Amino acid sequence: MEMQDLERDINNPDKTIRMEASVKLGSLIESNDLRRTALQEVNNHVHTTWSFSPYEPAAAAFKAWKAGLGIVGSIDHDSIGAATEMLDSAQNIGIASTVGFEIRVSFKDTVFADRKINNPDSEGLVYMCVHGVPRQKIGEVEAFLKPVHAIRNKRNEAQIAALQALVGPYGYDLDFKRDIVPLSRSAEGGSITERHILYAMALQTIAMFKKGEKLVSFVKNDLQVPLSQNIESLLLDTDNPHYAYDLLGVLKGNFLPRFFIQPEKAECPDVRQVVSFGTQIGAIPAYAYLGDIEKSVTGDKKSERFEDAYLVELMDLLSDIGFPAITYMPPRNTVQQMKRLQGLARERGMMEISGVDINSSRQSFNCPELLGECCNHLVDSAWALVAHEKLSTCNQSLGLFSADNPLSSLSLADRVKRYAAIGRRMDVRQPLEIIHLFE
Repeated sequence: MEMQDLERDINNPDKTIRMEASVKLGSLIESNDLRRTALQEVNNHVHTTWSFSPYEPAAAAFKAWKAGLGIVGSIDHDSIGAATEMLDSAQNIGIASTVGFEIRVSFKDTVFADRKINNPDSEGLVYMCVHGVPRQKIGEVEAFLKPVHAIRNKRNEAQIAALQALVGPYGYDLDFKRDIVPLSRSAEGGSITERHILYAMALQTIAMFKKGEKLVSFVKNDLQVPLSQNIESLLLDTDNPHYAYDLLGVLKGNFLPRFFIQPEKAECPDVRQVVSFGTQIGAIPAYAYLGDIEKSVTGDKKSERFEDAYLVELMDLLSDIGFPAITYMPPRNTVQQMKRLQGLARERGMMEISGVDINSSRQSFNCPELLGECCNHLVDSAWALVAHEKLSTCNQSLGLFSADNPLSSLSLADRVKRYAAIGRRMDVRQPLEIIHLFE
């Protein structure tokens, strides 16, 4: 079978075909017939089709391997549906893996109830991740998240109605069940996000006007959406392989604030409930730091204020709630922001976890910023996270933060160092054999 066929099959909608491709690719890798340049980089925060992404879990694992990463992690919004496939395909391919989920939680019962914390769309609602979920706990996570899907989809239907009222006069005909649901994995425990809604709008725009000059004219003159010179040139390029995602980005920036409906309380569980649940299943709940944006490093966010003015007080609250970790994305923050955050985390005994969210075909799986002087310790943290997850899968008392851990008397820094060393020695094709490396 040709390499291009395997790369196509690894992202096939049929899971059986994807997994067969992962086995075949893994065999080529193991025999050294397929090679790469291995890097020190890792990424614990790749989105899949179980939230919004062009990548099936197996494809994400292979893309990460091909990019030279040592670790790949699946993190989906309100879903852990990708986890089993991510673990199995990564094992077949020969790359270390970790799984978890991202969720919005309520800070309405805290002193920050009326502030924008790390969520650009809402006050008092916060994005957090639950990392390192032991494999045997995936079913419990699915049950925990199921009610969130039902409530979110009621809001999604209302948002579709609001968007259709805005754009119907221009020829759009957007229907939740017909146009949005098929773009998702909702029938298999996946979530439906605002990106799904806007992707459907992007596809209808392309269907109505085709790619190129007519579409650009419609967006600029009829929808009254301003386009930068760079974006306009991308949308004029009919051979652009990322066309729908580039158009989605344009529509998101201009239409999301106009149809977005604030989530009700039931859709965003109280932060204490989620931290307690994550801890109870042996995972690692982590607050996702955003930080003030003066000039967006990645170009996808406007200048805005978030946590930095009250970061000390927020970190104290996170510690009181029981967060064992924080997570942040090196490309999105300045060195000064990261050094301040790192110091506050160390003072409170909180683990640092990194990851750069991947949800577009245009994004690179690589994160060279991770290897900078300010961030290279995060590579060890990632390997420690992997070791935590695999050891917890074998025996939950071996979790990094378990009170019953034989190493619990060590400082967090020393435990992370020990776990990172174990993770690096692990056989990625037989990850649960890691139990024999624990001393």
